[in-house]
This record gives sequence, C-alpha cells and structure tokens, in this order.
Amino acid sequence: MSENELRAETARQRAETAQFLAGLDEADWDAPTLCAGWRVREVAAHLSMPYRTSLPRFVLGMIAARGNFDRLADRVARADAARLSSAELVAAIADNTEHPWKPPGGGFAGALSHDVIHGLDITVAFGHADPVPLDRMRMVLDALNPRSVQYFGVDLTGIALRADDLDFRFGDGEVLSGRAQDLLLVLCGRKLPPGRLHGDRAARFTGH
Repeated sequence: MSENELRAETARQRAETAQFLAGLDEADWDAPTLCAGWRVREVAAHLSMPYRTSLPRFVLGMIAARGNFDRLADRVARADAARLSSAELVAAIADNTEHPWKPPGGGFAGALSHDVIHGLDITVAFGHADPVPLDRMRMVLDALNPRSVQYFGVDLTGIALRADDLDFRFGDGEVLSGRAQDLLLVLCGRKLPPGRLHGDRAARFTGH
C-alpha cells in the first residue's frame, strides 16, 4: 500500500461518510451508534475532531484528562456534539476529505482505519446495506497488528474469525464468520445487529 493509495481511499471514505450524514434528518442525529454511549452526533464530532482541534487545545485537553486519550476523546465529542449543528459537523468532514491528519504512531493506514471503523459505527447501526469496498477493507485489515487489536481488549480466546467476502482469518478455534467489515467491528469490541455474524458464538457479539 502506497501513501497515495491510503490517502485516496481515506478521502473517499470521508466523502461517503459526509454524504451519508447529509441525508439524515435531525431525529436521526440523536440515534445510537455501535460506538457505545455515542449518538451519531458524538461520532461525527469525533471524526472531525482532528480538523478542528489545534495542538495547544489538544495538549491542554490531554493534561485535563490526565494523559488518557479515551477520556479526552469522550469529553470533546460530547462537548462538540452539543455546540455544533448537524450541518456544521457534516461540513467539517466534507471540507476535510484530503486532510493529512494521521493518528500518532498509526500513519495514514491508521487514519483510514479510524474513518472506516467510525463510519461503520454509524452506517451499520442504521442497517445501511452498501458494504465498504473490499479493496479498502483489505487496506484496513492489512494494517492490523497485535497492538491495535489488544487496544480494544476483546477476548477472542478459542474463536477463529473467518470472512465470507475476503481472504481474512484471525485467531484459532470455533469459527465465527461474516463480512470482513463485520469481523473488523468484532475486533473493535462492537456489538452488531442480529443476523450479521454466523457461528455458535455469534450471540456473544450481537446486540439487541
């Protein structure tokens, strides 16, 4: 994967997310997503946070959060979701499709993964049928490493993830299958809508 390829796919992902968000009505913005505790508003605010947050503001926020990025991200997402309109959040993503932001230590592959995962948090929660393009999914899956999987703390002991639409396997044990994008969400600790996963362990990773 070249840097240009990663950045091009990230730009496409952001444009698609912005387009999806622009089609929602105001009530939809308060609907829950797969990202526990966050509505569409909070996820959109989080996606656009890197484009709207200056370095000094980020540093001060990290100090206030005692160095815990997850705590900072939650505080900022909730605050920005409360003060920014849905139109402003859409514009913040749509106007920054080619923004060069990348997460510390994650590179441009990390930026793509970030946008794909949080995009799915929204679209899958709404039952959106169009899948993430497989070439893009392959880029995200190829960037997975033990550290990134460990970050989410999902216990997959005795479970083998097997994608139906890509040559992707992760772990050993009893098979849990589904689309590659759905297995990515499993790795990220999400609970999926019923019917997206298959296998005796599917209920463990399925919400209601």
